[in-house]
Amino acid sequence: MTIEIPRVTYDDITSAADLLRGVAITTPMEESRWLSAIVDGQVLLKCENLQRTGSFKIRGAYVRMARLSDEERAGGVVAASAGNHAQGVALAAQMLGIKATVFMPEGAPIPKLNATRAYGAEVIFHGATIDEALVAAKGFADETGAVLIHPFDHSDIVAGQGTCGLEILEQAPEAATVLIPCGGGGFIAGIATAIKAKRPDVHVIGVQAETAAAYPESLKQGRPVPLASMSTMADGIAVGRPGDVPFAAIQEYVDDVITVSEESLSRALVLLLERAKMVVEPAGGAAVAAILDNPHAFATPAVAVLSGGNVDPLLLGKLIRHGMAAAGRYLNLRVRIPDRPGGLARLVTELADAGANVLEVVHERISTTLSLDEVEVHVQLETRGTSHAEAVLSRLRAHGYQVIE
Repeated sequence: MTIEIPRVTYDDITSAADLLRGVAITTPMEESRWLSAIVDGQVLLKCENLQRTGSFKIRGAYVRMARLSDEERAGGVVAASAGNHAQGVALAAQMLGIKATVFMPEGAPIPKLNATRAYGAEVIFHGATIDEALVAAKGFADETGAVLIHPFDHSDIVAGQGTCGLEILEQAPEAATVLIPCGGGGFIAGIATAIKAKRPDVHVIGVQAETAAAYPESLKQGRPVPLASMSTMADGIAVGRPGDVPFAAIQEYVDDVITVSEESLSRALVLLLERAKMVVEPAGGAAVAAILDNPHAFATPAVAVLSGGNVDPLLLGKLIRHGMAAAGRYLNLRVRIPDRPGGLARLVTELADAGANVLEVVHERISTTLSLDEVEVHVQLETRGTSHAEAVLSRLRAHGYQVIE
């Protein structure tokens, strides 16, 4: 027996937009001069990180829940989320007077947890991934009669997320490419459906974390294929199996789904913070990471959607350090110097003359690889970027230092 998959239309999305008036905000579209300079063409940032609850999720959650019957509302709702969908469901439930229960994977970001509870939802931790939390949420729905508000696999969710696409059409009417972070697929499916209905010439590109990318293989096989495992800092797009409803739309309307590395995600996050003054979570910067990886691969004007900005400050600190290392802003070296007075001082002077800032120095005198008159110094440096780091290395080697990166 073949199950017919509901298809979302442009009219469904415009109807969802009517429901969302006064609920979701029209988020800004900002030109990014630094990205435009890198790609030699205009790049615009669609700032869904500035949406209510800090991500696009309120769009789909509210549309889905606003269409529940009085009987369904009385039974409450349940959701599974690493945080962004949880906040969208919790806020929508608060606005509509519905009891909400949210299952979160262990280790969900603390700001997302606190915000979800602040909107009045009950939070239950279960499993290590969103897929495991979703299984528990489905069980809860079966036991209690609560309506499951799926994070991406429902036509109302896709229609609600698609309202972002309507805004892109209005704010960037000349766009040639739109890049969108992609997890389960509800967001990109809705946006692509809206855009292709009016501008079929626009290239719509999905971006996934390469260590949690279910779509490339699924599209190749023509059906949703679950991942055997996944691990990524981008919890907002860490989904092991594409949704059936968004998958059908993505097959039809999305031109390509590409992947980016963890290093690229953290580098994009740092540059967005530093150059655009935009706080994003790792998933939220995936589209920018794709542009940075291949600056001339996309026709311009290009729109990069920043899907969310909910990031734990402690994690943000780690991500900044990781991103700076990926951008060549940190350099870790082992340098052999003579074990005699003034040896370390001369090394530090060379580093200072090269314009590198010394963050940490550790001596190692006991090693089978060292001669009696040598010391190995572990040095952590701050540099201005990859080219500067290479210049520092060249200077040390030119002055006779044996350097191990």
